[in-house]
Order: sequence, then structure tokens, then C-alpha cells
Amino acid sequence: MKNKYFIDTDTASDDAVALLMALEWDDVDVLGISIVSGNMSVHQGSINARYTVELCKKDVPVYVGADKPLVKKREHADWFHGPDGMGNMNYPAPKLQERDEDFIEVLNNLINENPNEITLVTLGPLTNVANFITKYPESFLKLKRVVIMGGAANTVGNVTPAAEYNIWCDPEAADIVFKSKHHDIAMVGWELCRGEANLTEEEMELAYSFKTDKADFTIDCNKHALDSSQNWLGDPGLGLPDPVAMAVALNPDVTKKVSRHNVQVVIDGPARGMTIVDQLHVGESEPHIDEHWSHTERNINVIWEIDSDQWKETLYKTIRD
Repeated sequence: MKNKYFIDTDTASDDAVALLMALEWDDVDVLGISIVSGNMSVHQGSINARYTVELCKKDVPVYVGADKPLVKKREHADWFHGPDGMGNMNYPAPKLQERDEDFIEVLNNLINENPNEITLVTLGPLTNVANFITKYPESFLKLKRVVIMGGAANTVGNVTPAAEYNIWCDPEAADIVFKSKHHDIAMVGWELCRGEANLTEEEMELAYSFKTDKADFTIDCNKHALDSSQNWLGDPGLGLPDPVAMAVALNPDVTKKVSRHNVQVVIDGPARGMTIVDQLHVGESEPHIDEHWSHTERNINVIWEIDSDQWKETLYKTIRD
């Protein structure tokens, strides 16, 4: 029996590759895709997701969710991914139509029909997930696993010195999700998706050598993001944060080091959007010097290290044929 997945995304270029990976993974059945405001507007994110589904010759339903964060103003990253989120590649408009149903009701029904069987992978801000928890907190706890691309366990921010983009876009939503008491939430922080995790020029050429539409798409739609990353952060190679998170979800061999910690989200001040990881479990120790950090519980499985070779092979497996 295939593993059941539901994916929440603000579909731009790296999100699209992550969707492709799940859609092409042999033992995964993607039950649905929900779109959240983040990298793109929900309108553009839906177009990009539906195009990706069609590229994979699938018929997975795509639902539109929250078009703005819970509190803060809307922020998009078209400056990073290009106006269409797909590197200005001018892909044709998808024929697949988005669904009219409320994804919250759809996901709730799916969970109740398949308790403790569905893995939720989030690739964008957590607004949709927070809205789901607010309405159906008990159903959320019946998800098998939640894998979040977001945060920075070592406080290496990419939109502020402290905050990673997905959490920064809607820290109030992230706060709700992190406090949900779900037993298996994994945080794949942005710092894991840099350095050795980036695709080198040789590895991008390797992808092109597969001579498949999916391999070409993987590199082509990220060309704008590649240039933006190099100009903005000076990072060599192509960083693909959402595909790294999807690889963690799909292939257990990708994760090399993980441990459980109390993780809290800063929702105001200059560190807004920061994910604070209690690495030494000081909130569990006596004496409790700071009231805020007294009697805390370990709520998040923090991924500290990945096997870059395994992550890349996971990607290649889905685009090679």
C-alpha cells in the first residue's frame, strides 16, 4: 500500500520540484495539494502547482487556501523566483482546473477516513495549517507525520539575521503549529539546504544529461532563483530548500542527525519569525530562572544534519526517467 501524502505549498520554482518529487515517488500517493500565500499569490501558486501536476501526467486535486497571513501584511518573493515564480520560462497555462472545495474540509475528511496514515509536508508559510488546527485541532493530531520546510535551528536567517522566510511570513501561524502537540513534527531548517546540499554546475549538467522533461524543468524553472541566490547571498550552486525537505519526507536515509527539542517562534520585535531551539533542554532543568522557559516540553524533531549524496540521489531518482 502506498504512503499517503498531502502537500501545502506557496508554489514557486523549488516548491514545484518538491511537488514533482512526491508525484514521481513510487510508493507515495499524493491525495491533494493546498496553496498558501507566500512566495507567490495563491492565484499564481495554483497555476504553478497545476502545471507541475500536469507535467507529471497526474490528476491530483489542487485547492486554494489562505491568501494572506493571519496578522502581518502579505509578502511575496517574486523578486527571487521571477514574476511567475518559475523563472520566467513562459510555461503554458495548465488545463487542470483548481477545485472549488474548502481544502480544510477536504483534509479533515481525508484524515478521518485515513487516521494516522497521512503525512503532511509543508513547503511555505504555515497559514493554511494554522487555520486547519484552529478548526480541527483533534484531526490534526491524527496525521501520521508533519514535515516542515522552515525555520533555522542555528539562527541563520535568510530574510532577517534571525528568521527564515517561511516562518517570517506568518510567525503567528507557525506558533500555532509548533504548539499543536502533534507527536511527530519535523523541522527541516534552511541552513540544511545550503553548502554541500546545493547542486553544483556539474550536478546541474548531470540533470540535463538525463534528457527528460522533468530534469530540464528542475533546472530551468530555478534559473532565476539561482541568479538571485548568488547575487543576494553569494551562495555558490543551486539551493533547493523545498526539495531537500521533500527528500527528508520521502527517504529516511537522507536524515543523518535528528533530536527532539522545545522550539518556540518569536512573534514580535526584531527577531520576529525566529525559531528558538532549546538545544540544551534548559527549560526542563532546575532551577527555572526564567518563567518563560520553565517546564517546557520537547515539541519538534529538529533535523540537524542530512546526507547530501542521499538527498541528491532522491532527486535524481524522480527526474531520471
